[in-house]
Amino acid sequence: MFPAFFPLLKPASAVEVLAHRIVWSFLLMVVVVAIVGRLGDLTQIAGRTWVLLAAASAFISINWGVYVYAVNNGHVVDAALGYFINPLVTVALGLIVFRERLNRAQCAALAIAVAGVVVLTAEVGAPPYIGLALAFSFGLYGAVKKVVPTDPRVSVGVEAGLATPFAAAYLAVLQSTGHATFTEHGGGHVALLILSGVLTALPLLLFAAAAQRLPLVTMGLLFYLNPVMQLTWGVLVGREPMPPARWLGFALIWLALLVFSVDAIRRVTA
Repeated sequence: MFPAFFPLLKPASAVEVLAHRIVWSFLLMVVVVAIVGRLGDLTQIAGRTWVLLAAASAFISINWGVYVYAVNNGHVVDAALGYFINPLVTVALGLIVFRERLNRAQCAALAIAVAGVVVLTAEVGAPPYIGLALAFSFGLYGAVKKVVPTDPRVSVGVEAGLATPFAAAYLAVLQSTGHATFTEHGGGHVALLILSGVLTALPLLLFAAAAQRLPLVTMGLLFYLNPVMQLTWGVLVGREPMPPARWLGFALIWLALLVFSVDAIRRVTA
């Protein structure tokens, strides 16, 4: 439902919305971490882990900002493309960063996905920057989280906390120069900007809880529901253009995901 929610925050810019998402999600996570009794975990985080959490904070902040820009500027379909590509980017990162070996089906899926991106690039005359930025920022975020030895709730709070000084400073500059929208458009606008933090943290908390309870294959397949719904919203509600070449590019991405998913299910059930 984010494509329906973020346009409600206009005239706030994507960067202002990003700053509010960071600040309010951090404040929420402080409460959550305190409730679950994990504040003491902060003293046990090693120096290397702080560096990893800082990297995760940067990657997820980029992802949040690009997404808000996309949905507020008529690029919901491009955002959906990013989350279709994301599982395949994760596979590629496993190959490059973690030296994992790919089987034939995974190699075929990556090749088909690359062909899809090439088709989409030819269709618009430029690479699908929004989709690629979302896919790689979230893929890199996931890669970092894979090696962070910290409770997921604590890590989400720390990631938001590390970005909060920058976000708060930006909001302070906006306010002092008269360019902020926070207090200029009534109580409803204030409430929505605060709510953006809650809606930012909630999916991450639910994901952390689900990851402990569901098989990874199930999680991976459920992830495809998100871009399907976003694509549907972009086409049916946003009336974004979908010429034949764009459908072809998406079809190749979907074929790659089908090959990847069937292989994953086959290996788990074998």
